[in-house]
Amino acid sequence: MPEHTMLLPHCHVVHELLALLRSRERRVARAPRDSGALQARDDAAYTLCVLMGERSMAAAVEAAERYLVRCRRAVLPGVGVAPDRAR
Repeated sequence: MPEHTMLLPHCHVVHELLALLRSRERRVARAPRDSGALQARDDAAYTLCVLMGERSMAAAVEAAERYLVRCRRAVLPGVGVAPDRAR
């Protein structure tokens, strides 16, 4: 049986998208009838669902949070900055 290989998103992308979704959720909470706010939240939720391979926003958020925990555990000291940016 062949092993299944899956591409994984960059931890920073997942972190940024989760933060974006949460900020858009706060915007919807402040203005629940604002169609622009709802659409922006739904767009971020859809993108996170696709990125995490989940069908619901709740499942995607949960998967993203679990993934970010694994990312933090995998980071080696001194490797967090790209060599061309280290000074």
